[in-house]
Amino acid sequence: MHILRRVIVIVAVTALVLIAAFTGVYLWQQPILLTGTGYAAHNACAVTEVAGRDDPATDLPPNPLVPYLQVDTDANAGITTASIVGALAHQTAWYAEGFGCTLAGQRPELGEATAIDPEGNPFTDAAAAAPTPEVDAALEQALSRAFGDELAASGAEALGTRAVVVVKNGELVAERYADGFDASTPQLGWSMAKSVTGLMTGVLVKQGVVSLDDDHLRPEWTDERADITVEDLLRMQSGLEWDETYDLGTPITRMLYLEPDMGAYVASLPLEHEPGTFQEYSSGSTTLLCSVLTERTGLGADLPRQTILGPLGLSSAVFEPDAAGTPVCSSYLWATPRDWAALGQFALQNGEWNGEQLLPDDWMERSLTNVEHEETDDPGYAMGFRTNVLPDGGLRWPELPEDTFHMSGHDGQKVIMVPSENLVVVRMGFTPAVDDDASEVQLVADAISALG
Repeated sequence: MHILRRVIVIVAVTALVLIAAFTGVYLWQQPILLTGTGYAAHNACAVTEVAGRDDPATDLPPNPLVPYLQVDTDANAGITTASIVGALAHQTAWYAEGFGCTLAGQRPELGEATAIDPEGNPFTDAAAAAPTPEVDAALEQALSRAFGDELAASGAEALGTRAVVVVKNGELVAERYADGFDASTPQLGWSMAKSVTGLMTGVLVKQGVVSLDDDHLRPEWTDERADITVEDLLRMQSGLEWDETYDLGTPITRMLYLEPDMGAYVASLPLEHEPGTFQEYSSGSTTLLCSVLTERTGLGADLPRQTILGPLGLSSAVFEPDAAGTPVCSSYLWATPRDWAALGQFALQNGEWNGEQLLPDDWMERSLTNVEHEETDDPGYAMGFRTNVLPDGGLRWPELPEDTFHMSGHDGQKVIMVPSENLVVVRMGFTPAVDDDASEVQLVADAISALG
């Protein structure tokens, strides 16, 4: 009897120790697990609800959590939930028409999305106004190379090109799409959203709502952070502490997948450097800027639709907000490749659209001017765009004209503008494992050659 009692005690104590250990490990690792399930929930919601695809798993990057993720979608309710084996680290994404998907504990109150009329957008796929053009052999070969047709199947898959659109002299001259995608499929631009935020800020500067010199941007900034300006945020020179490493548990993934009010989270970070002296690429800076813009305008999640998407007729475009209703201006803009081309054309035209000047006359010149920093981790990042001419006078892409500039996003998203050729080239893809730059540079060089 004494032996049995001792065995029971030992088993009970062991069970309690194991439970305590498991609970401790889970609480320790919970932020990392929630990052993984947050990514999965948002990705599955947006791919299915915004892009209209049925293969969200193909947009998940390599991750040790992937085999253990369980994703459940209620399309009728607009709810997508992800968890670890159906039991741990639940995260929920909520879909709203016009605003896409938002991670939140409960459905966020975002208001009604302003309707966007595609009329006036020359590349719209809503009518036969812009049919797929016939292309000559040289341009066809350029598209073929961009899709890796000459590579083995594994190489083409790793390259992962999903769309190419070429615009010359303001006209659509070529396009091609991967299987499962077409001209009506919105694609996520990731950090190309930062360039669009630069354009959106320019619209508000033109309207007199904000100024590049505006400081004291947050009421809680009563220290040196009060010196941070709108231009500092656009140029990634705010000096706020940041780590852009796209990995589980870093500030960028915490912001995107754990914080309901992303702008407030970034604003809470301390200064590492004096504002304006050190350039550090930061998705936090751009999302913080949008929290300032939403507060100034009072437009909330509808800010991009009323300022940039609507005036350009980008009817496919969806700028997703956080749970506080702030557009996630660093990362979450979906649009068809044609609408991405329209954004590139708008920049190429110095902010003129259908006869109306929407940006200050010098906005693009200023946006493409690099300023000196004591140190930078992203040479050639100007004000929302990257330039071909680097601060030291060298060229990022020697194969292309000096005046080339571009938008760039995670996993191989590019909109490349060449003013001297009046050319816009869009490349969308999923390229997490190989360097896609060489293919895109070759594409633009081939397009210049083919189009004369």
